[in-house]
Amino acid sequence: MAHIKNWISAFRLRTLPLATASVLTGLALADTFYSANLFITFLCWITAVSLQILSNLANDYGDFMKGTDNDNRIGNTRALQSGVIKPAAMLRMVVFFVLFSLCSGIVLLWVATKGEINYAFVAFFTLGLAAIASAIKYTIGKNAYGYAGLGDVFVFIFFGPVAVLGTFLLNTGIRFNWAVNWQVLLPATAMGLLCAGVLNVNNIRDIENDKNCGKFTLPVMWGVRAAKIYHILLLVAATICWLFYFRLKFYWPHALLLIPASMLLQHAISLWQTAPSAAYNGFLKQLSLAILMLAAAFYSSLALIKAFQLVQAIQLVN
Repeated sequence: MAHIKNWISAFRLRTLPLATASVLTGLALADTFYSANLFITFLCWITAVSLQILSNLANDYGDFMKGTDNDNRIGNTRALQSGVIKPAAMLRMVVFFVLFSLCSGIVLLWVATKGEINYAFVAFFTLGLAAIASAIKYTIGKNAYGYAGLGDVFVFIFFGPVAVLGTFLLNTGIRFNWAVNWQVLLPATAMGLLCAGVLNVNNIRDIENDKNCGKFTLPVMWGVRAAKIYHILLLVAATICWLFYFRLKFYWPHALLLIPASMLLQHAISLWQTAPSAAYNGFLKQLSLAILMLAAAFYSSLALIKAFQLVQAIQLVN
C-alpha cells in the first residue's frame, strides 16, 4: 500500500491555488453585490478542491497508461511514473474522488437551495457531473480531449465562469440581475484565462515529449513561439478584463492588485526569454502564486472598502 506522503504528492497540492483563487474571486464578487455566506463558500471550496485533485489523479493515470509520463518528461516525476503507486490503486483513488466530489457537490447544493430540489439544483447538479466527466476525460480514454488540444478550453470554462460564477450564484441564492450583475463576468473571464495560462506553461515545457507521444497540445500544434504569443495574449486579455471591471467599480484599496500584477509582468518577461526547460517548473509556481495573490488582493481590497465605509457611517452618526 502506498505511503500517505506518496498520495499527498500525487494529489499535487501545488495546483490547488487555482481552485482556491476561483472560489475566492466568486466570494469577493458575492460580497460586493450582495452578502456572502462563508459556509456555502467553504463547501464550494471543498468541492472545487476535490475536483482539482480528481483531475490531477486522473491525469496521472491517463498519461501513464498512454506512455506520456516517461523518463524524457521534463516536469516533476509523477506517482505512477516513479512506481510508488500502482495503476490499480490510482484507479481506486480516482473512483473515491469521483464519489467524494459528487457527495460534496450534493451537500453544497442542498445547503445553497435550502433543501429544495428545484431547477437551480438540477442545473448545478448537471454542471457538477460535467465537471467530473471533464476531470476524467482530460487524459483517460481513447478520445481524451487533452490529447486533441482542447485542454485550454475546458480549463477556461471550469476554472473561470463555472467556478467563479458558481460560487457567486450559490452564495446569493441564485440571484442574478443582468442589468447590475453582468460585471461579474469580467473577473470570471479573467480567472479562466489565467488558469488556461497555467496549463499552457505546462504544455510548452513538455512540448517535445508530448510531440513524441502523440499528445497534441496547442504548443505541439502551433510551435513554441506561437504558444508563447498565445500565453502573452492570455495574460493581456485577463488584465483588460480586470481593468474594465475596475473602470466600472474602482476604489483606492483595489490598488493592492498592483502587487500580483507586477508578478504577472515578471512572469511574462521571463517565460518569453526562456526556451522550454525545467525552468518552466518555476514559472508554473510563479503564475499559480500570482493568480492566488490576485484573488486574495481582490478580496482584501473589498474588506478594506467595507471597513472604510463603516468608519464613514460611524462618523456621520456621531
